[in-house]
Amino acid sequence: MTNSMSEMLRGDMECEGLLECFHGLKELDKEVFRELTTHDESLTVDEVAEAIDRERSTAYRSIQRLLSTGFVQKEQVNYDQGGYYHVYHPTDPDEVADDMQRMLNDWYAKMGQLIGEFREKYDTPEAATSES
Repeated sequence: MTNSMSEMLRGDMECEGLLECFHGLKELDKEVFRELTTHDESLTVDEVAEAIDRERSTAYRSIQRLLSTGFVQKEQVNYDQGGYYHVYHPTDPDEVADDMQRMLNDWYAKMGQLIGEFREKYDTPEAATSES
């Protein structure tokens, strides 16, 4: 089970913790993301798998999770004689940060709404009278 908000706020967080906190990514996903960010050029799944010393299918699943969260972009490279392959590179950090900020704002608004509902549900007539 995940930690409570108060426990998370008391603990030390690192920027990579955002990957887990916002999107539920695994340690392997963070490792793949780090690997992609250390290269100037885009990488194939095979290159990622070799770099992290894992099977191709494992690297592919991690890249798919990163794609679905928007942390990674996919490009198609065409061979001159026909056919193609895909390469992957990290999304611009500003884009990712903006997306996380939007998610945080949405979460904050939702929590504010739930807190308001809590107040309405548990507000007692005695509490309303003593506040006057």
